Amino acid sequence: MKTLRLALPVLLSLVFVAACSEPPNTESTSNDSTAAKVEALLAEMTLDQKIAQMVQGEIKHVTPEDLRQYGLGSVLNGGGSFPNNDKHATVDDWLALADAYYEASVDTSAGSAGIPVIWGTDAVHGHNNVIGATLFPHNIALGAMNDPEVVADIAAATAREVKATGIDWIFAPTVAVAKDYRWGRTYESYSSDPALVASYAGGMVEAMQAEGVVATAKHFIGDGATYAGDDQGDARLPLETLVAEHGAGYVPAFEAGVMSVMASFNSWNGEKVHGSRTLLTDVLRGDMGFDGFVVSDWNGIGQVKGCTADNCVQAINAGVDMIMVPEDWKSLIANMKAQVASGEITEARIDEAVRRILTVKFDIGLMSRDKPSVEAQGLVEQIGSDAHRSLAREAVRRSQVLLKNDGGLLPLDPKGTYLVTGHAADDIGIQAGGWTISWQGTGNANNDFPGATSVLAGLRSQIEAAGGTVYTSTSMPEGVTPDAVLVVYGETPYAEGQGDLWSLSWRMDDNRGLDELKRYQAMGLPTVSLFLTGRPRWMNAEINASDAFVVSWLPGSEGEGVADVVLRAADGSVQHEFTGKLPMAWPNADVNAEDPNLPVADMVFPRGYGLGSGVDQTVATLSEQHVGRTETTDEALFSAGAVASGELYIGDDMNYEVPVGPRGAATQRGGLQVSVIDHRVQEDSLRLTWQAPTLEPKEGADRASQIYWFYDSPKDFASQSRVGGVIEFEWRLMAAPTAPVTLRMDCGYPCVGALDITGLLKSKPQQEWYRVALPLECFATAGTKMEAVTAPAVITTAGEMTLDLTEAVISEAATDGALVACTAAPAITQ
Repeated sequence: MKTLRLALPVLLSLVFVAACSEPPNTESTSNDSTAAKVEALLAEMTLDQKIAQMVQGEIKHVTPEDLRQYGLGSVLNGGGSFPNNDKHATVDDWLALADAYYEASVDTSAGSAGIPVIWGTDAVHGHNNVIGATLFPHNIALGAMNDPEVVADIAAATAREVKATGIDWIFAPTVAVAKDYRWGRTYESYSSDPALVASYAGGMVEAMQAEGVVATAKHFIGDGATYAGDDQGDARLPLETLVAEHGAGYVPAFEAGVMSVMASFNSWNGEKVHGSRTLLTDVLRGDMGFDGFVVSDWNGIGQVKGCTADNCVQAINAGVDMIMVPEDWKSLIANMKAQVASGEITEARIDEAVRRILTVKFDIGLMSRDKPSVEAQGLVEQIGSDAHRSLAREAVRRSQVLLKNDGGLLPLDPKGTYLVTGHAADDIGIQAGGWTISWQGTGNANNDFPGATSVLAGLRSQIEAAGGTVYTSTSMPEGVTPDAVLVVYGETPYAEGQGDLWSLSWRMDDNRGLDELKRYQAMGLPTVSLFLTGRPRWMNAEINASDAFVVSWLPGSEGEGVADVVLRAADGSVQHEFTGKLPMAWPNADVNAEDPNLPVADMVFPRGYGLGSGVDQTVATLSEQHVGRTETTDEALFSAGAVASGELYIGDDMNYEVPVGPRGAATQRGGLQVSVIDHRVQEDSLRLTWQAPTLEPKEGADRASQIYWFYDSPKDFASQSRVGGVIEFEWRLMAAPTAPVTLRMDCGYPCVGALDITGLLKSKPQQEWYRVALPLECFATAGTKMEAVTAPAVITTAGEMTLDLTEAVISEAATDGALVACTAAPAITQ
């Protein structure tokens, strides 16, 4: 396996192109024979067939019959999308759908060109959409290993598991260089060091494509450089810096023959990359020599100014060859045909794009393969195999970074008595993070990870095997004094968009880890922090309250790898050394003191820091003073596609407590269905559809269905109410209500304050997004005890209605123009 080890100065010499220099000579990924085959096939294709090759739809919106009729070039499964929409789809289910797509794509009976479809997937830390697959640590953890060869082995293992399900194309590796850790995709970056990122890229590409799976270098370019760490935001820097720092990983990827590049959602100095010919053609192809095809990101062309997801001449002319338009692909095809007819897109440009796509299909062997299930024979046992899990466990233990080890506390003697506690100790979903089964990694339980091991289970297995004892907070008897307390805590799963932060302060998210550490520290017990995170966080208080502090990152399915370094062997020797080093410096502040929009500059541990096993290095007490604002009275209920506060439920008279999962939910009678939709970005909004129930209520029963947020413990909004606070929604009415609609704020039902919002909804234009803010005083007047709110928003109706929701928040002041008077939503007497 070829491993690239280019130093940064070499990278810069490869990337920088002086004004007088010639573009670099790059070896084509295809040979003359492939080129001849491509040209012969292209000459036979109609315009309709060519345009279809440029289109990629999502499996929820593309049937095998669609492929037979339209001949699309590609399909993808987005995060949280499965065959038959079944989260627990088996490998056979995946293969059956792959076969159906393949057989339909090569069928020419409906007029398609009969070119095999290529299926792409986000297998970003293993084949993470498939139940039972090996889940490797996320990229930031792999960066802590600083081992290109092991990372290449992981890429190969992932490719084998992907190929075993009949899929041909992986949207990886991500070669972003994360500069501001508030970015919600920081964990997808190997390092803030361009040279480390570059050292991984080539070997990963070679390893994937050697397994017969197309690799993708993404996201071109600048996704890790956005202002204030805003996902899909603006990278504000000169071209030379953009290419030198954020293009470093692409150079070795191109040398390794990567076949596809995915365009980035972000802008560069105000221009969306998806519409930038400068970046996608002049730089990517002219200066950097890429000769594969460019695929857009999810509806990414729709973010170009003046464009929509199904209509963007500028993106195609800028250099996007394959358009990822998950749902609106039929209208995209119609629009492209019209644009070629009008001359807005030349047929030469269509030929150029299709030539690149066909070249990859020939080079990867797709054009001469059998159906996917035949190609996958002998590979099915690779999914979650012992060899892959062993490789993942090695990556876990080698990525653990020891920041503090006062008194040489770690590694611990496994023959001792230990309390293992913390909300993440026995939660495989938390340790796996985002892009795990569901897009955001939410809605999963331990039984969704067959064969996986939690951190707690791994510790217990080794301690009990050595004769020691493990207690949890609920099992420790009175009078027992443990030798140490291990607190396992960390970030709840998130992915792009929903993972963005305004501050790196851990205390803004969660106090549970700190509360436990302080409680046991006060008892004189040695304390160990095992922190599960996708990025460095400001947590000086937690470090101060820990005798030993370990950054465990997001280890994936093999949690026992943590125990491998935290515990000694049964004979007292060190079984595995701590060797992980920080791939990004660790912050000493929550925000940048000079400019909160810039990355934190004050660091407590530099990149490359990490203690070895048994090292006794006392860390001085760190400042716990926030630089930024420490609190806000705003209470977000729903934002950027995520439930931000409380739990979200729907219900009817059969069951009022149906949880809303990452893909939505339906009430038991079927009178209310919740699904996810796109507004500004992918799956950032909910569609609430009230309809005639599929199961009719009994005569006289309540026919209403409702959606509501619920708090386990009452919250006090009295102060917000007194100062004119509001509950504000951003929504649009897609279908007007056929019966009265109620908005309630409950204080322990039947303590409620209910408003009739029917007239308010009908007074606004349909199918247009707008914001509306109702004073909390309206609910207080209607009966809500504002000091004891248990359900901050309950929307209910017995009729039919479709309402799209993208944000709900309780705040001290309304957005300009959103405030309405209480008279617009009269109180309802209960």
